[in-house]
Amino acid sequence: MTQPAEHINDRRGAAASRRGRAGLHAETRVEGDGDASGRAAWALDLRALGRRVLDVLLPPHCLKCGTIVAEPGSLCPSCWQAISFLGAPTCDACGLPFEFEVGPATLCAACLRHRPVFARARAVLVYDDASRDLILGFKHADRTEAAPAFGRWLARAGGELVETADLIVPVPLHWTRFVTRRYNQAALLGRALARETTLPLVPDLLIRRRRTPSQGGLDFAGRARNVRGAFRLNPRLAGGVRGRRVLLVDDVYTTGATVSACARVLLRGGAAQVDVLTLARVVRPAH
Repeated sequence: MTQPAEHINDRRGAAASRRGRAGLHAETRVEGDGDASGRAAWALDLRALGRRVLDVLLPPHCLKCGTIVAEPGSLCPSCWQAISFLGAPTCDACGLPFEFEVGPATLCAACLRHRPVFARARAVLVYDDASRDLILGFKHADRTEAAPAFGRWLARAGGELVETADLIVPVPLHWTRFVTRRYNQAALLGRALARETTLPLVPDLLIRRRRTPSQGGLDFAGRARNVRGAFRLNPRLAGGVRGRRVLLVDDVYTTGATVSACARVLLRGGAAQVDVLTLARVVRPAH
């Protein structure tokens, strides 16, 4: 059963959980195998019963349209069919989808002209009319209950990036936006992805040193100017990036200007490689 997104790890809760696990292990050592199996089966039955009761009282809803669905953290059939999920073949660098099968390590025209500073970028789905409400609801409307599902989607779409990464770093918000929004959607995605993998999350490795104007309506050059000098490494954590392969996480890849600015800071700080994984990306028609 998908659990609600958590904003902050509770250290005391984690410590209590460790003590609980230790106590369970101690009990298992003194009980017979049959007793332990019986307790485990009883616990599973209790959880299943709780799930059924909860589904009756608060039935799960489609993450996009709100229709009742069978499983929490899922889409109804209509919304699932409407959303364009991404997969191979794509540009080896920026992840732009190709219409036809291509050879390995093929680059799109834009990346052939100017290879991005990051190594690879991948995304779960296309940002378009069908997915806009899903993304904006998560980003601006407190629909944070979708984070666990998005984490699973990210883990699948970014499997090749996860395999080679050492740590997850979210694109940071400026503190003034964090105060008004109350959460950083990229950090929630990073936390959900970390729970689906064995990778550690370092949510404050990057700092947004100044608040940037809205990027809406700007092309790559305008966005690049907008975020130039906007990011820096957290001096308390800067030593931890040297020689590490970083997986940078954000909600939407539009032109790549923001993640490129973050990647430059990480590489200047000594990162061995930076890959980018986003929930959605804009796909513009070829001209």
